[in-house]
Amino acid sequence: MNHKVGIWIDHKKAVIVFASGDRVTTRTLESDVGPHARYSDHAGYPTPDGPRNGGGEKTYEERHDQLLDRYYDGLFIRPASGTGQTTLNLFAQHMKHPVINACSDFTHPCQGLADLLTIWEKKGRLDNLKIAWSGDPWNVCHSLMVGCSLMGMDMYMAFPEGYNPHPDVLKFATEHADANRSKIVVTRSLEEALEGADVVVANVFFSMAHDAEKEKRKKDFAPYQINAKVVKAAKSDYVFMHCGPGYPGIEATEEIFEGPHSAYYDEAENRLHTEKALLALFCS
Repeated sequence: MNHKVGIWIDHKKAVIVFASGDRVTTRTLESDVGPHARYSDHAGYPTPDGPRNGGGEKTYEERHDQLLDRYYDGLFIRPASGTGQTTLNLFAQHMKHPVINACSDFTHPCQGLADLLTIWEKKGRLDNLKIAWSGDPWNVCHSLMVGCSLMGMDMYMAFPEGYNPHPDVLKFATEHADANRSKIVVTRSLEEALEGADVVVANVFFSMAHDAEKEKRKKDFAPYQINAKVVKAAKSDYVFMHCGPGYPGIEATEEIFEGPHSAYYDEAENRLHTEKALLALFCS
């Protein structure tokens, strides 16, 4: 999507968003902060060990939410790995201004929206499509499950034995998929997931919250790598997606990342556009 064809943010009210987090990727940082530079707004971003993130200021830390509520018009927050949704929910509970989840252990709604935009951009619709997933059944997977179930897309997820999405997310997605006449399927067969797929989504085998299990997960997920051989089961015009950062040679081969079907960089760019839309919706 061309960034020149974007959205208009009403500057009669200043949009000032505070981006917070301890393990922030290029996509998260630039897509959260980038829109403000484009529209001459201001985004405050503290370093993980800075006082505003609690690294150098331990007294009365739990009241930072109410302080930030007085300083900013909104909050993009990426809480520390291992905290689940707890930190994010506390900020949302105590702040009057919008709190936007920039990525938690449990969900990654900003990425989910960017994924839906990328699918729409490449396929021209958000229904009657089959999405194949291989990789960690964690935050990005959870958000795409929700998005697919609400839009009426089938999502087939291939995992090794012992790996599954969170049961609450699976229940929500399955119920909404049923209502929208689509399917949410967990399978142990990568071939089943890829068969006739319109979109092939790979993800890391070890998310940020699973550093201690990294080597085990790499071994367990190795048979689920996306490569030239296995994608023959997908449709000939399939689109390859990966939220990044990717590890060529692990969850997908370099020829897949850099190949003609890849939307890797388009998907990354769309983080910017979807977060501009979020700003327009919540903070304008």
